[in-house]
Amino acid sequence: MSHTRILIWVAMWWAGATGLHAQATSQVTTVRGRVEVIGGEGKGKTRHGAIPGTVVWLTPITGTGGEATTVPQPSSAAKPRLVQKNKSFDPHILVVPVGSMVEFPNHDPFFHNVFSLFEGKRFDLGLYEAGTTRMVRFDRLGISYIFCNIHPEMSAVVITMATPLYAISNRDGQLSLAAVPYGRYMLHVWSEGMGPENAQPLTREITIAETASSLGVIRVPEANGQRMAHKNKYGREYDEPTPNNSVYKQQR
Repeated sequence: MSHTRILIWVAMWWAGATGLHAQATSQVTTVRGRVEVIGGEGKGKTRHGAIPGTVVWLTPITGTGGEATTVPQPSSAAKPRLVQKNKSFDPHILVVPVGSMVEFPNHDPFFHNVFSLFEGKRFDLGLYEAGTTRMVRFDRLGISYIFCNIHPEMSAVVITMATPLYAISNRDGQLSLAAVPYGRYMLHVWSEGMGPENAQPLTREITIAETASSLGVIRVPEANGQRMAHKNKYGREYDEPTPNNSVYKQQR
């Protein structure tokens, strides 16, 4: 499917029809699940602290009825943002519909160089100073790992999808997807413990019905609690400590 057709489909889906919502009210349910770490120390705990951030999403399997009654998610006038502050990205995990423009404002008093060179959206924003911003259109479905070429401790993940049926786990690993129409779906799972080297999400087929509205326990790899391992935008190891260069220093 071409990018143009995907964008049209998502726009129709997202903007979509309150009439379908009314028709489907009696045929939707809230789907819940729980994330656990493989080899973890019990519910809500791992050797390194909290359950790693995990995102699940559902895509209807064609011809099963789910795609006909998908409830659209209301659009928002505000552009999604990944704010750079205190040498970190906020939020750390961002989910956006395909075609979204994402803003990257620099709220730190020094330069950043945001880039992504993995299997999702590839870009390099170059050096930009405090108080300025850059924009990126995420026009490709997938998972984008975001880093800064100056500060190796900075990382974020943007997941671009063509469905409003998704959830991000809370600190206890609980997941909840509201108003999911009955039908057959492909369940996609991404977790921080997977890392850039395993960019493809885990998938399996599920059926959502009146008597089947639970995802059960979703087991994911443990994140080690340290910064996500990666090289700089040139494919080399970062200099340690930060280079002694005026463009990297705090502005006065």
